[in-house]
Amino acid sequence: MIVNIKNRRFKIVKRTIVVLSIIVLLLIHFFVPRLITEIRNPVVSLIKRNKPVEVGFTTTNQEILRKKLFIPSFDGIKLSAHLTYASAKTPKSTIILLHGIRSSKTHFLELSAFLSENGYNSVAIDLRAHGESEGQFCTFGVAEKKDIKSVIDYLIEKENFENIGIWGQSLGGAVALQAMGFDQRIKFGIIESTFTDFKTIVNDYFDLHAGFSFKPFSDYLANRAARIADFDADDAHPIKYCENIDQPILIVHGNKDKRIDVSYGKANFSKLKSANKAFLEINNATHLNVWEVGGDKYFSRVIEFLNKN
Repeated sequence: MIVNIKNRRFKIVKRTIVVLSIIVLLLIHFFVPRLITEIRNPVVSLIKRNKPVEVGFTTTNQEILRKKLFIPSFDGIKLSAHLTYASAKTPKSTIILLHGIRSSKTHFLELSAFLSENGYNSVAIDLRAHGESEGQFCTFGVAEKKDIKSVIDYLIEKENFENIGIWGQSLGGAVALQAMGFDQRIKFGIIESTFTDFKTIVNDYFDLHAGFSFKPFSDYLANRAARIADFDADDAHPIKYCENIDQPILIVHGNKDKRIDVSYGKANFSKLKSANKAFLEINNATHLNVWEVGGDKYFSRVIEFLNKN
């Protein structure tokens, strides 16, 4: 009888392990990949995330002329944007501003005012699936670079803007690199703290949050996430698009960035075709505080770059 009880217990344990294993496999296949690309996933919204450190810009507090835009993209979704006009009668150029993942265009409100006072129009965009823009999934630049093309079409046709540049942070930087390699109408770019390719950064983030990494597994998650979001994981590859970039460009990265290592910024920089390129390493800056650590000296360098280009 004791043997029978032990056998029954063993069968129960074995069945429990099998059921739990099936549940884990189903979660890995159907749910976990959505946490990578599905921006409006309610589970992700429950996770407390660090935000970029906000920086107070020195301005004269004069009235800034700003309006809200809804721009149709190539696949029918509407992109929300804030257009901030330059305070000068003749703007030097127009700069498209792109935020990081799970952020929004409101991050650029003070920067837009700063750029306005320095003679630049700016267009801060909610990337697809972010903020007030439509869409469900982030495609890490595959669809977003085409969104930027639609934005440029709109700015040329509706606002009569011609000299258009781009400034992107993190995910926005990856989108900006792909957009610059895809659309030569972008005249210059500022790229902050971005990665080289989608699969590598998925592996890095898995290691960051889980404490270990196994590339075949992270590649499986990346490919599965891309299939769910309907994009080619191998096309989300900023470093590949760097080979097509010959516009003036400033690459910026903090050397204490634990989310996206500074080596990725240097790798992107090495592949640029541009004869007018510069790499700016911000000493002791992390992924979230490049503006704060760089301070006035950094923004003076940025304005110097913009004024030249």
